[in-house]
Amino acid sequence: MRRGLNENDVRAAIHAAPKTELHVHLDGSPRAATIVELANQYDVELPTHDVDALGDYLLVRDAGNLEDYLARFGVTLSVMQRPAALERIAYELCEDAASENIRYMEIRYSPILHTEAGLPLPETVDAPLRGMKRAQEEFGIRSNLIVCGIRNMDPDVSRDLADLTIAYKDRGVVAFDLAGAEYNYPAKKHKNAFYRVRNANIGATIHAGEAYGPESIHQAIHYCGAQRIGHGTRLFEDEDLMTYVNDFRIPLEICLTSNVQTRAVSDFESHPVREYFDRGLVVSLHTDNRLMSGTTVTEEYVRAWKHLGFTLVEIAEMIRHGFRSAFLHQEEKQALLADVEPGLARLAQAS
Repeated sequence: MRRGLNENDVRAAIHAAPKTELHVHLDGSPRAATIVELANQYDVELPTHDVDALGDYLLVRDAGNLEDYLARFGVTLSVMQRPAALERIAYELCEDAASENIRYMEIRYSPILHTEAGLPLPETVDAPLRGMKRAQEEFGIRSNLIVCGIRNMDPDVSRDLADLTIAYKDRGVVAFDLAGAEYNYPAKKHKNAFYRVRNANIGATIHAGEAYGPESIHQAIHYCGAQRIGHGTRLFEDEDLMTYVNDFRIPLEICLTSNVQTRAVSDFESHPVREYFDRGLVVSLHTDNRLMSGTTVTEEYVRAWKHLGFTLVEIAEMIRHGFRSAFLHQEEKQALLADVEPGLARLAQAS
Protein backbone atom coordinates (compact mmCIF):
# COMPACT_ATOMS: atom_id res chain seq x y z
CA MET A 1 0.00 0.00 0.00
CA ARG A 2 1.15 3.56 -0.64
CA ARG A 3 1.91 5.71 2.35
CA GLY A 4 -1.07 7.64 3.64
CA LEU A 5 -3.58 5.66 1.59
CA ASN A 6 -5.29 2.38 2.27
CA GLU A 7 -7.42 0.34 -0.07
CA ASN A 8 -10.69 1.08 1.69
CA ASP A 9 -10.08 4.83 1.53
CA VAL A 10 -9.18 4.60 -2.15
CA ARG A 11 -12.28 2.53 -2.88
CA ALA A 12 -14.51 5.02 -1.06
CA ALA A 13 -13.00 7.97 -2.91
CA ILE A 14 -13.38 6.31 -6.32
CA HIS A 15 -16.89 5.11 -5.50
CA ALA A 16 -17.96 8.65 -4.65
CA ALA A 17 -16.46 10.15 -7.80
CA PRO A 18 -18.61 10.60 -10.94
CA LYS A 19 -17.75 8.03 -13.60
CA THR A 20 -18.63 6.64 -17.02
CA GLU A 21 -19.21 3.07 -18.17
CA LEU A 22 -18.63 2.84 -21.92
CA HIS A 23 -18.01 -0.89 -22.38
CA VAL A 24 -20.59 -3.07 -20.66
CA HIS A 25 -22.64 -5.90 -22.19
CA LEU A 26 -26.31 -6.14 -21.34
CA ASP A 27 -26.29 -9.94 -21.52
CA GLY A 28 -23.17 -10.12 -19.36
CA SER A 29 -24.49 -7.98 -16.54
CA PRO A 30 -27.89 -9.16 -15.22
CA ARG A 31 -28.31 -9.96 -11.55
CA ALA A 32 -28.19 -13.67 -10.74
CA ALA A 33 -31.40 -13.37 -8.73
CA THR A 34 -33.14 -11.82 -11.74
CA ILE A 35 -32.00 -14.66 -14.00
CA VAL A 36 -33.49 -17.21 -11.60
CA GLU A 37 -36.76 -15.29 -11.27
CA LEU A 38 -37.12 -14.94 -15.02
CA ALA A 39 -36.23 -18.59 -15.59
CA ASN A 40 -38.92 -19.68 -13.12
CA GLN A 41 -41.42 -17.31 -14.74
CA TYR A 42 -40.68 -18.45 -18.29
CA ASP A 43 -39.99 -22.11 -17.51
CA VAL A 44 -36.37 -21.92 -18.65
CA GLU A 45 -33.92 -24.57 -17.45
CA LEU A 46 -30.73 -23.30 -15.81
CA PRO A 47 -27.58 -25.11 -14.60
CA THR A 48 -28.96 -24.39 -11.13
CA HIS A 49 -31.90 -22.38 -9.82
CA ASP A 50 -30.11 -21.53 -6.60
CA VAL A 51 -29.19 -17.83 -6.79
CA ASP A 52 -25.84 -18.07 -5.02
CA ALA A 53 -24.82 -21.21 -6.89
CA LEU A 54 -25.80 -19.65 -10.22
CA GLY A 55 -23.83 -16.49 -9.48
CA ASP A 56 -20.83 -18.62 -8.64
CA TYR A 57 -21.29 -20.67 -11.83
CA LEU A 58 -21.42 -17.57 -14.02
CA LEU A 59 -18.47 -15.82 -12.37
CA VAL A 60 -15.48 -16.58 -14.57
CA ARG A 61 -12.46 -17.89 -12.67
CA ASP A 62 -10.94 -20.45 -15.00
CA ALA A 63 -11.53 -19.41 -18.63
CA GLY A 64 -8.90 -20.83 -20.92
CA ASN A 65 -9.50 -18.17 -23.54
CA LEU A 66 -12.08 -15.69 -24.82
CA GLU A 67 -14.29 -18.40 -26.33
CA ASP A 68 -14.46 -20.20 -22.98
CA TYR A 69 -15.41 -16.93 -21.31
CA LEU A 70 -18.19 -16.30 -23.86
CA ALA A 71 -19.73 -19.75 -23.37
CA ARG A 72 -21.54 -18.58 -20.23
CA PHE A 73 -23.66 -16.12 -22.20
CA GLY A 74 -25.96 -18.93 -23.27
CA VAL A 75 -27.37 -18.94 -19.74
CA THR A 76 -28.17 -15.24 -19.58
CA LEU A 77 -29.52 -15.13 -23.14
CA SER A 78 -31.91 -17.97 -22.37
CA VAL A 79 -34.00 -15.66 -20.17
CA MET A 80 -33.60 -12.53 -22.33
CA GLN A 81 -36.01 -13.41 -25.14
CA ARG A 82 -39.01 -11.36 -24.03
CA PRO A 83 -39.61 -7.60 -23.86
CA ALA A 84 -40.30 -7.51 -20.13
CA ALA A 85 -37.03 -9.33 -19.41
CA LEU A 86 -34.99 -6.97 -21.59
CA GLU A 87 -36.63 -3.94 -20.04
CA ARG A 88 -36.07 -5.20 -16.50
CA ILE A 89 -32.44 -6.18 -17.01
CA ALA A 90 -31.60 -2.84 -18.65
CA TYR A 91 -33.33 -0.98 -15.82
CA GLU A 92 -31.51 -2.96 -13.15
CA LEU A 93 -28.14 -2.51 -14.87
CA CYS A 94 -28.68 1.25 -14.82
CA GLU A 95 -29.75 1.06 -11.18
CA ASP A 96 -26.60 -0.87 -10.28
CA ALA A 97 -24.43 1.60 -12.15
CA ALA A 98 -26.13 4.59 -10.58
CA SER A 99 -25.44 3.13 -7.13
CA GLU A 100 -21.70 3.65 -7.73
CA ASN A 101 -22.18 7.13 -9.19
CA ILE A 102 -21.99 6.27 -12.88
CA ARG A 103 -23.30 9.41 -14.57
CA TYR A 104 -23.28 8.19 -18.16
CA MET A 105 -23.34 4.64 -19.57
CA GLU A 106 -23.31 3.04 -23.01
CA ILE A 107 -24.81 -0.44 -22.93
CA ARG A 108 -23.95 -2.79 -25.78
CA TYR A 109 -25.66 -5.94 -26.97
CA SER A 110 -26.65 -7.73 -30.17
CA PRO A 111 -30.41 -7.55 -30.78
CA ILE A 112 -30.28 -10.60 -33.07
CA LEU A 113 -29.45 -12.77 -30.05
CA HIS A 114 -32.81 -11.88 -28.48
CA THR A 115 -35.08 -13.07 -31.30
CA GLU A 116 -35.10 -16.82 -30.62
CA ALA A 117 -38.70 -16.67 -29.35
CA GLY A 118 -39.83 -14.60 -32.33
CA LEU A 119 -39.35 -11.12 -30.88
CA PRO A 120 -39.18 -8.56 -33.73
CA LEU A 121 -35.89 -6.69 -33.97
CA PRO A 122 -37.41 -3.25 -33.23
CA GLU A 123 -38.87 -4.54 -29.96
CA THR A 124 -35.45 -5.88 -28.92
CA VAL A 125 -34.35 -2.23 -28.99
CA ASP A 126 -37.48 -0.57 -27.67
CA ALA A 127 -37.64 -2.81 -24.59
CA PRO A 128 -34.23 -1.98 -23.09
CA LEU A 129 -34.72 1.68 -24.00
CA ARG A 130 -37.87 1.70 -21.89
CA GLY A 131 -35.94 0.34 -18.92
CA MET A 132 -33.13 2.83 -19.41
CA LYS A 133 -35.55 5.75 -19.62
CA ARG A 134 -37.27 4.68 -16.43
CA ALA A 135 -33.91 4.37 -14.68
CA GLN A 136 -32.94 7.87 -15.76
CA GLU A 137 -36.19 9.24 -14.35
CA GLU A 138 -35.69 7.43 -11.04
CA PHE A 139 -31.91 7.51 -10.54
CA GLY A 140 -30.66 10.33 -12.75
CA ILE A 141 -28.29 8.12 -14.74
CA ARG A 142 -28.12 8.83 -18.46
CA SER A 143 -27.55 5.90 -20.84
CA ASN A 144 -27.58 4.95 -24.51
CA LEU A 145 -27.33 1.72 -26.51
CA ILE A 146 -24.61 0.36 -28.77
CA VAL A 147 -25.77 -2.33 -31.23
CA CYS A 148 -23.29 -5.17 -31.83
CA GLY A 149 -22.72 -7.22 -34.92
CA ILE A 150 -21.26 -10.67 -34.22
CA ARG A 151 -17.96 -11.69 -35.82
CA ASN A 152 -18.86 -15.33 -36.42
CA MET A 153 -22.22 -14.56 -38.02
CA ASP A 154 -22.78 -13.91 -41.70
CA PRO A 155 -21.85 -10.33 -42.68
CA ASP A 156 -25.40 -9.94 -44.00
CA VAL A 157 -26.59 -10.12 -40.38
CA SER A 158 -24.22 -7.30 -39.50
CA ARG A 159 -25.63 -5.23 -42.35
CA ASP A 160 -29.16 -5.80 -41.02
CA LEU A 161 -28.02 -4.73 -37.57
CA ALA A 162 -26.30 -1.70 -39.06
CA ASP A 163 -29.60 -0.73 -40.67
CA LEU A 164 -31.30 -1.19 -37.29
CA THR A 165 -28.68 1.10 -35.73
CA ILE A 166 -29.39 3.75 -38.36
CA ALA A 167 -33.13 3.45 -37.78
CA TYR A 168 -32.60 4.27 -34.09
CA LYS A 169 -30.22 7.17 -34.61
CA ASP A 170 -31.16 9.98 -32.19
CA ARG A 171 -33.60 7.58 -30.54
CA GLY A 172 -31.25 6.01 -27.99
CA VAL A 173 -28.74 4.11 -30.15
CA VAL A 174 -25.42 5.94 -30.53
CA ALA A 175 -22.99 3.49 -32.13
CA PHE A 176 -22.35 0.18 -33.85
CA ASP A 177 -19.91 -2.47 -32.60
CA LEU A 178 -18.51 -5.85 -33.60
CA ALA A 179 -18.20 -8.43 -30.83
CA GLY A 180 -17.72 -12.16 -30.37
CA ALA A 181 -14.91 -14.63 -30.99
CA GLU A 182 -12.01 -12.71 -32.52
CA TYR A 183 -9.68 -15.44 -33.76
CA ASN A 184 -10.44 -16.53 -37.36
CA TYR A 185 -13.27 -13.97 -37.68
CA PRO A 186 -11.68 -10.80 -39.09
CA ALA A 187 -13.44 -7.47 -38.82
CA LYS A 188 -12.86 -6.66 -42.48
CA LYS A 189 -15.53 -9.18 -43.48
CA HIS A 190 -18.06 -6.83 -41.86
CA LYS A 191 -16.71 -3.61 -43.37
CA ASN A 192 -19.86 -2.99 -45.44
CA ALA A 193 -21.94 -2.79 -42.28
CA PHE A 194 -19.58 -0.23 -40.85
CA TYR A 195 -19.62 1.73 -44.10
CA ARG A 196 -23.38 2.04 -43.80
CA VAL A 197 -23.19 3.22 -40.21
CA ARG A 198 -20.41 5.73 -40.78
CA ASN A 199 -22.15 7.00 -43.91
CA ALA A 200 -25.12 7.78 -41.65
CA ASN A 201 -22.83 9.77 -39.32
CA ILE A 202 -23.09 7.28 -36.44
CA GLY A 203 -20.25 6.22 -34.13
CA ALA A 204 -18.33 2.96 -34.46
CA THR A 205 -16.40 0.94 -31.91
CA ILE A 206 -14.99 -2.56 -32.38
CA HIS A 207 -13.74 -5.28 -30.05
CA ALA A 208 -10.16 -5.79 -31.23
CA GLY A 209 -6.75 -6.78 -29.94
CA GLU A 210 -8.21 -8.83 -27.11
CA ALA A 211 -7.86 -12.44 -28.30
CA TYR A 212 -5.87 -11.63 -31.42
CA GLY A 213 -2.92 -9.43 -32.28
CA PRO A 214 -2.58 -5.81 -33.35
CA GLU A 215 -3.54 -6.64 -36.93
CA SER A 216 -7.08 -7.03 -35.57
CA ILE A 217 -6.92 -3.44 -34.31
CA HIS A 218 -5.50 -2.33 -37.66
CA GLN A 219 -8.48 -3.85 -39.48
CA ALA A 220 -10.94 -2.30 -37.05
CA ILE A 221 -9.52 1.16 -37.66
CA HIS A 222 -8.50 1.10 -41.31
CA TYR A 223 -11.07 -1.25 -42.86
CA CYS A 224 -14.05 -0.44 -40.67
CA GLY A 225 -13.34 3.10 -39.48
CA ALA A 226 -13.65 2.41 -35.75
CA GLN A 227 -13.51 5.60 -33.71
CA ARG A 228 -12.98 3.68 -30.47
CA ILE A 229 -11.42 0.29 -29.76
CA GLY A 230 -12.83 -2.20 -27.27
CA HIS A 231 -9.92 -3.62 -25.26
CA GLY A 232 -6.90 -3.02 -27.53
CA THR A 233 -4.90 -5.16 -25.14
CA ARG A 234 -2.27 -6.17 -27.71
CA LEU A 235 -1.82 -2.78 -29.32
CA PHE A 236 1.63 -2.42 -27.73
CA GLU A 237 2.91 -5.19 -30.04
CA ASP A 238 2.83 -2.77 -32.99
CA GLU A 239 4.73 0.42 -32.19
CA ASP A 240 3.75 2.17 -35.40
CA LEU A 241 0.04 1.41 -34.95
CA MET A 242 0.18 2.51 -31.32
CA THR A 243 1.67 5.81 -32.44
CA TYR A 244 -1.18 6.20 -34.94
CA VAL A 245 -3.80 5.45 -32.28
CA ASN A 246 -2.18 8.02 -30.01
CA ASP A 247 -1.74 10.67 -32.70
CA PHE A 248 -5.35 10.43 -33.82
CA ARG A 249 -6.67 10.16 -30.23
CA ILE A 250 -8.56 6.89 -30.77
CA PRO A 251 -9.86 5.90 -27.31
CA LEU A 252 -9.26 2.45 -25.84
CA GLU A 253 -12.03 0.93 -23.72
CA ILE A 254 -9.96 -1.02 -21.17
CA CYS A 255 -11.45 -3.91 -19.15
CA LEU A 256 -8.78 -5.07 -16.68
CA THR A 257 -10.55 -7.93 -14.93
CA SER A 258 -12.01 -9.37 -18.12
CA ASN A 259 -8.59 -9.30 -19.79
CA VAL A 260 -7.10 -11.32 -16.94
CA GLN A 261 -10.01 -13.77 -17.00
CA THR A 262 -9.75 -14.40 -20.74
CA ARG A 263 -5.94 -14.66 -20.46
CA ALA A 264 -5.39 -11.73 -22.77
CA VAL A 265 -2.87 -10.86 -20.03
CA SER A 266 -1.41 -13.14 -17.41
CA ASP A 267 -2.17 -10.90 -14.43
CA PHE A 268 -3.13 -7.34 -13.53
CA GLU A 269 0.48 -6.24 -13.16
CA SER A 270 1.18 -7.26 -16.77
CA HIS A 271 -1.61 -5.20 -18.29
CA PRO A 272 -0.36 -2.65 -20.85
CA VAL A 273 -2.77 0.09 -19.75
CA ARG A 274 0.01 1.51 -17.58
CA GLU A 275 2.19 1.92 -20.66
CA TYR A 276 -0.68 3.27 -22.71
CA PHE A 277 -1.51 5.95 -20.16
CA ASP A 278 2.13 6.92 -19.70
CA ARG A 279 2.49 7.27 -23.47
CA GLY A 280 -0.47 9.64 -23.55
CA LEU A 281 -3.08 7.37 -25.14
CA VAL A 282 -6.76 7.97 -24.42
CA VAL A 283 -7.72 5.18 -22.01
CA SER A 284 -10.53 4.64 -19.54
CA LEU A 285 -11.67 1.63 -17.51
CA HIS A 286 -14.91 -0.36 -17.82
CA THR A 287 -16.41 -3.61 -16.56
CA ASP A 288 -17.12 -5.51 -19.81
CA ASN A 289 -19.53 -7.85 -17.99
CA ARG A 290 -20.51 -7.07 -14.43
CA LEU A 291 -21.86 -10.57 -13.73
CA MET A 292 -19.28 -12.76 -15.45
CA SER A 293 -16.37 -10.64 -14.28
CA GLY A 294 -17.80 -9.97 -10.82
CA THR A 295 -16.76 -6.34 -10.95
CA THR A 296 -17.82 -2.72 -10.99
CA VAL A 297 -16.24 0.38 -12.48
CA THR A 298 -15.12 1.31 -8.97
CA GLU A 299 -13.31 -2.01 -8.57
CA GLU A 300 -11.64 -1.67 -11.97
CA TYR A 301 -10.08 1.62 -10.90
CA VAL A 302 -9.17 0.23 -7.48
CA ARG A 303 -7.30 -2.60 -9.23
CA ALA A 304 -5.50 -0.06 -11.40
CA TRP A 305 -4.38 1.71 -8.21
CA LYS A 306 -3.46 -1.49 -6.41
CA HIS A 307 -1.72 -3.44 -9.16
CA LEU A 308 -0.51 -0.85 -11.67
CA GLY A 309 0.47 2.08 -9.50
CA PHE A 310 -2.11 4.56 -10.75
CA THR A 311 -2.51 7.57 -8.47
CA LEU A 312 -5.88 9.13 -7.77
CA VAL A 313 -4.81 12.12 -9.87
CA GLU A 314 -4.21 9.75 -12.80
CA ILE A 315 -7.45 7.90 -12.16
CA ALA A 316 -9.35 11.18 -12.25
CA GLU A 317 -7.77 11.88 -15.63
CA MET A 318 -8.72 8.43 -16.95
CA ILE A 319 -12.30 9.09 -15.88
CA ARG A 320 -12.19 12.38 -17.79
CA HIS A 321 -11.00 10.39 -20.81
CA GLY A 322 -14.17 8.33 -20.47
CA PHE A 323 -16.44 11.36 -20.57
CA ARG A 324 -14.50 12.80 -23.51
CA SER A 325 -14.79 9.50 -25.40
CA ALA A 326 -18.56 9.13 -25.06
CA PHE A 327 -20.64 8.85 -28.22
CA LEU A 328 -22.40 12.11 -27.49
CA HIS A 329 -22.59 15.44 -29.26
CA GLN A 330 -19.71 17.70 -28.34
CA GLU A 331 -21.84 20.20 -26.46
CA GLU A 332 -23.35 17.37 -24.40
CA LYS A 333 -19.89 16.06 -23.48
CA GLN A 334 -18.72 19.51 -22.50
CA ALA A 335 -21.75 19.97 -20.28
CA LEU A 336 -21.18 16.58 -18.65
CA LEU A 337 -17.51 17.34 -18.07
CA ALA A 338 -18.33 20.67 -16.47
CA ASP A 339 -20.87 18.98 -14.23
CA VAL A 340 -18.52 16.23 -13.03
CA GLU A 341 -15.31 18.24 -12.75
CA PRO A 342 -15.81 19.27 -9.08
CA GLY A 343 -16.18 15.59 -8.13
CA LEU A 344 -13.11 14.59 -10.11
CA ALA A 345 -11.13 17.40 -8.53
CA ARG A 346 -12.10 16.05 -5.10
CA LEU A 347 -10.94 12.58 -6.15
CA ALA A 348 -7.56 13.92 -7.24
CA GLN A 349 -7.19 15.87 -4.00
CA ALA A 350 -7.90 12.73 -1.95
CA SER A 351 -4.42 11.47 -2.76
